[in-house]
Amino acid sequence: MANRPATAEDRVVIGSTGGAYDRALKEAWFDPFTRATGIEVTVVSATNAEMRAKAAAMVKSGNVTWDVYLDGEIQAASDAHRKVTEDLTTFCARFSTKVDLASNACEAGGALLQSTATLLVYRTSDRPEGAPETWADMWNLGKYPGGRAFPNFDDPWRVLAAALLADGVKKDELFPLDVDRAFRKLDEIRNDVTLWWRTGDQSVQGFRDGEYDVGQIWLTRAKAMRNDGLPIGWSYKASFLVGDRIALIKGAPHRENALKLIAFWLDNPAVQANACDILSCTPPSTEAISLMSEASRKTMPTTAEIKDSVIVPDAAWINANAAMLLQRWNDWVR
Repeated sequence: MANRPATAEDRVVIGSTGGAYDRALKEAWFDPFTRATGIEVTVVSATNAEMRAKAAAMVKSGNVTWDVYLDGEIQAASDAHRKVTEDLTTFCARFSTKVDLASNACEAGGALLQSTATLLVYRTSDRPEGAPETWADMWNLGKYPGGRAFPNFDDPWRVLAAALLADGVKKDELFPLDVDRAFRKLDEIRNDVTLWWRTGDQSVQGFRDGEYDVGQIWLTRAKAMRNDGLPIGWSYKASFLVGDRIALIKGAPHRENALKLIAFWLDNPAVQANACDILSCTPPSTEAISLMSEASRKTMPTTAEIKDSVIVPDAAWINANAAMLLQRWNDWVR
């Protein structure tokens, strides 16, 4: 089957965030899937905000041209997400008995692609003062000079949370976020932010070009830069646990192919391992983790680090306050 010419129906269209992330998924997941099934995977690159808006617009108009897209795990639990994506509960039932998969590997809002972190990264060269480790260090421009980078898209909670932690808020008292206090803390560093990135590729290119020395970016992008030999380090003492889900859009034109693509991911620990070896992510399968290289497993946060340092965000609070957070953010950042 894989060797016969593909037709227009032998395809699946997926929205993703582009760059090194997509290249890793293509190598580890999309290409092996095509070889096994003959179904071509077409990737459309966009920002997370653009993907959400595009999916909503397609469903509203009844003109759906994408099949699946990758969305953050927090957003995948929101009402807005459920309105434009198919409930996968029935599909997920077949995976409930797979002992290697995490209990949340397949849920109504989508299948778990991977878990990773948004965290503090820094340029490792020329640091006689040592490496920054905490969000308070990111605000300490005297000890750790250089430009700063933060994300600027429709999901500002992680920047506000970092500001509060830098201001002395304790991990177990972080949520609900004290938004006013967070913006006061951000005022202190605003003029030193040399990059407000909107895409993972922008965060990578900005580091390559020397636009910033300390920043808040995705671990998957940081690992890709380290793989390319760039002088980058990171700290789990300043990190938020996040993940991506594979969501099926309502009215997907290649629905069955899309479900096969999702199943191929969940059914193949080796595929998950290959992707997370490249991206330094945590796959949904424990068997996949065991197949990853020792070097990659060492870059994952330890159980102690997750317990003591890594922040697990309050998804319910974030979703309930998403509109307010975005409005306040847009009013402040422009």
